Amino acid sequence: MPFIVRDFQPGDFDMLWRIDQDCFPPGISYSRPELRAYMRRRGSFTLLAARDTTSNSSESAAADSSVGGFIVAEADNRGSGHVITIDVVKADRRSGVGSLLLQAAEDRMRAAHCPKVELETAVDNVSALSFYKRHGYSVVKIYPGYYSNGVDALVLQKDLVRK
Repeated sequence: MPFIVRDFQPGDFDMLWRIDQDCFPPGISYSRPELRAYMRRRGSFTLLAARDTTSNSSESAAADSSVGGFIVAEADNRGSGHVITIDVVKADRRSGVGSLLLQAAEDRMRAAHCPKVELETAVDNVSALSFYKRHGYSVVKIYPGYYSNGVDALVLQKDLVRK
């Protein structure tokens, strides 16, 4: 089933927090207050990949199953883009949901005149590292002990200026 990208609505919060808890282990997943704070930061935005139910007449799926993932990112007033988190429901991984969300966030950052975007991922998150490298991100530094569980983070960066 195809997905469409839409903006976060306040009623989505609990569902997104549950998705984050399922996607990341303790120490990397966000507490409710942390996720809420990131989503409310100046310049931040949250996008969801929702199933396009207009192409399917059976709408019996539960609300939680209608969302394949979400991304929280920001375009700050200094022109820097930052991906805070990208979470894809396990059943929808490898279906293009993550790529759809990342592209939509990068487009929004370009529109806000961000020349580059950075993000962090755990050094042991091999699938995320592979995903970001496929999308043109390069490792630029390491933050030792970045996560509350002591795991180091790789900082990845991508140039958003079209050449």
